[in-house]
This record gives sequence, C-alpha cells and structure tokens, in this order.
Amino acid sequence: MLVFIIRRILQMIPVLLGVTLVVFLIMQMVPGDPAVLLAGEGATPEKIAEVRHQLGLDKPLALQYLNYVKDVAQGDLGESIRTNRPVLSEIMTRLPVTIELAAASILITIVLGVFAGVVSATKQYTVADISLMIVALLGVSLPNFWLGLMLILYFSVKLHLFPVAGWGSFMHMVLPALTLGTSGAAIVARMTRSSMLEVIRQDYIRTARAKGVKERVIVYKHALKNALIPVVTVVGLQFGSLLGGTVLTESVFAINGLGRLIVDAIRMRDLPMVQGAVLVVSVIFVLVNLAVDIIYRSLNKRIELN
Repeated sequence: MLVFIIRRILQMIPVLLGVTLVVFLIMQMVPGDPAVLLAGEGATPEKIAEVRHQLGLDKPLALQYLNYVKDVAQGDLGESIRTNRPVLSEIMTRLPVTIELAAASILITIVLGVFAGVVSATKQYTVADISLMIVALLGVSLPNFWLGLMLILYFSVKLHLFPVAGWGSFMHMVLPALTLGTSGAAIVARMTRSSMLEVIRQDYIRTARAKGVKERVIVYKHALKNALIPVVTVVGLQFGSLLGGTVLTESVFAINGLGRLIVDAIRMRDLPMVQGAVLVVSVIFVLVNLAVDIIYRSLNKRIELN
C-alpha cells in the first residue's frame, strides 16, 4: 500500500504540470490586457509598458511559464495582480468555505443517492422504483444555477426559511448544498440501483435467503457492501465535480469561496490567481482519486492496487 501511494503521488507531477500548462495557454487567449486594467484606461503607453515589466508580462511566454513552474516547485504560487497579496494566502482564506460546501454537498449526494438506489433496486418495477428514477432523471437534467435560483425564490424569498445569500451559519449552507448535492445524488442513485440489482442476483445472496437470513441483513450487510465498489468511483468523481461546480453556485448564492475567487480572477485576467486556484483544485481532485483507490482495497481485499 505504501509503495502504491508513493507511486501515485509521483504520477501527480506530470498531471499537475499539464494542468498548469493548459490553464496558462488558455489565459493567454482571453481578451484583455491585465496591465491595461491595472494602469487604468487613460494610462499612457509608457505607464502600461512599465506595469507590464513589473508583472513580467514583457518576457517570452515560454520563459513566463518556466519561471512560474520554478516558483511553484518552491511553494510560491506568486502574487495576485489585483491585490498584490500572495496567491496561496488568498486561496487558503477562501478554500475552507468551498471545502465545507463540497463536504455538505457530497454528504447529501451519498445519503440521498445510496438510499434511493437501494430502495429502487429492492422494489424493482414498482411505483417507488419508477418514481425515484424519474426524480433522478430530473436531478441530472436540471442545471445547478437554475435550481439554485428556484430554491432561493421559493424557500428564501417566498417562505423566508433560509437566507437569500451569504455564508456563516448552518442555515446559509442548506440551499447551496442542496443545489450541488441534488445532481450528484441522482447519478449515485442510478449507479447504486444498477450495482445492487447485479449483486442481489448472485448465488451467495440466494444462499443467504435460503438459510433464512433476514432480508434487511442481506440487503444492507451483504449486498450493499459489494455494490458500493463502483459507487465509490462515482462519488469520488462527483466530489471533484463539486469543487468545479461551486464556481456557479457560489456566484448565485454570493458565497466568498474558491469558486467565486476564480471567477473574479478570470474577469480581471489575474493569471497567477487563476493558475494557483486551479492547481489547488487539481491537487485535491488527484488526492480524492487516491483515497478512492484505497477505499476500493478496504471494501474488497481481492482488488490489486497497481
């Protein structure tokens, strides 16, 4: 296991290098010049050139990228063009909010998705099964930003049950977490149903029933554990998607998290901030995938970790 973890961490290096390169090239294609934005619309060409020199934007692109990679290797993500503050400091200020939102959302995804999937599988082709799968289909189809606006309209504006926007309490967390967790729960429900249907048809499940084992024990102790293996993959991918999905959700609910920070940085062409934030999200995503592989092994000892 230790060798596997070390090997996977080493494999992260080319992946993260690729992420930084892609983000760097994309930001170069975004219209607008950060030097003009900082110097002001009425700035003279000399002033703009001075700002570009201060930011290092007058150097060749290849040299800019190599300097960035060298700084990242030393733990320096650079300084924000907008605020002149260290990028890592600003990211770490916003990251806890995004992690809290993603954790609450993934909890909703797991609880609702697994429960709905198990019920649908054990009551196949009944009204409950068909109803839950229709709801799951709607959950997958609805855009997060639209769902968030509808939740605000009904539960905040009309019913006054939850705050319209902001962050800081449990009540602020409910609607954004539901917005992000609903689509993930729908995907997990469909995967859990398919996996459970495959498992409960296995011979060892029939044997357990023949021995008189209670149905609840068969479903939740024997079948569900083996059915969760493919579900773990989906949950891991969903957590990565949630980190990306917070960009729109944080904007809708006016939450000062990492997603909103990325949106503001892109708008201002704050290249160091965008690169740093995407790099942090990528590291988290890769670590989540590593955790998924380890959970695989704990659920099924026969799985080999390569």
